[in-house]
Amino acid sequence: MIHFLNLKKINQPFEFAFQDKMKQFLEGGWYILGNEVKQFEKDFASYCGSKYCIGVGNGLDALVLIFKAYIHLGKLQKGDEVIVPANTYIASILAVLQADLIPVLVEPRLETYNINPEEIEAKISSKTKAILPVHLYGQLCEMKAINEIAQKHNLLVIEDAAQSHGARFSVQCSLKSVQSELSDEAHPSPNTHHPTAYSFYPGKNLGALGDGGAITTNDDALAEVLFSLRNYGSKVKYENEILGVNSRLDELQAAFLNIKLKHLEAENEFRRRVAKQYLSEIKNDKITLPYWDLSNNHVFHLFVIRTSNRNHLQDYLKENGIETMIHYPIPPHKQKALSNWNNLSFPITEKIHDEVLSIPLNSGLTVSEIQHIITVLNKY
Repeated sequence: MIHFLNLKKINQPFEFAFQDKMKQFLEGGWYILGNEVKQFEKDFASYCGSKYCIGVGNGLDALVLIFKAYIHLGKLQKGDEVIVPANTYIASILAVLQADLIPVLVEPRLETYNINPEEIEAKISSKTKAILPVHLYGQLCEMKAINEIAQKHNLLVIEDAAQSHGARFSVQCSLKSVQSELSDEAHPSPNTHHPTAYSFYPGKNLGALGDGGAITTNDDALAEVLFSLRNYGSKVKYENEILGVNSRLDELQAAFLNIKLKHLEAENEFRRRVAKQYLSEIKNDKITLPYWDLSNNHVFHLFVIRTSNRNHLQDYLKENGIETMIHYPIPPHKQKALSNWNNLSFPITEKIHDEVLSIPLNSGLTVSEIQHIITVLNKY
């Protein structure tokens, strides 16, 4: 069986380094917000081209804390509306709700699965204060158009990069992460980057061995609030200036991430090579392949195909030794947890959720496994 994702195999090359880090961790005796977290925050900020990185407990908390920090700074108020893609993973919407804000769903483009900028303006009201683009499956949203809309309507932009570590807007923007602006200029000036939320869930391109997340930003005031918010609202121990939470990147997970960050570019490049092979060699009229312009704007956290008879295709692949996943079978507005939205209609979102199927794509795949996947799909 070709597993969809074999985390043991993916992490095997790092096992000795992990063991060394674990030994140092035990000998050091500092378990919370120690040198490993500080080092990762420094290195990930540098990798992303950002001034600050704030390590937090997970990707959901990263989003929630950004919204709460903006509320604390007076740039958002409870009850404000936030534009969100209708077909995102539910965490994006939960973050808005947990910050006492109101999500406003917008349809995606069928080709890219990302929020359609042409649909955003129709959903903007006097209560709209922010846009939350989600770089789904590892492909960046159309940020130039989104930024123009945000500037026109004086809206905040918060980016959900939980699936797009290392994606960048052009090959020329080497090692510039998703908060870089589409521009031919050398470097964006400080404090122009959008705050961006990341998840280091084990299956991500940069995955920990447990939960973890981070926020990157160039905004001094926002960063100051975020560093405090994640740690009970405290800058100095036992002195609490604001109502915070306990959401700190774990010291041991930061140690593992420090090892794996050095290999993220190689991981992303491997995924792009496999994606190019899939796109060029899978030829089946029954299967719709994902859109990609062949730039570095996609890191293929997932390779998502579509077909009108997904369950049949999934069963066929399983019979031929290929494990697949569905990302995601139920759109947010049809979830029981969001029952007030169950009567809403988003036909493009619903079509996507009814048809998508994720096939294996990660650095654990062998040449023969990749070829087997292609051959089996072409015979369907």
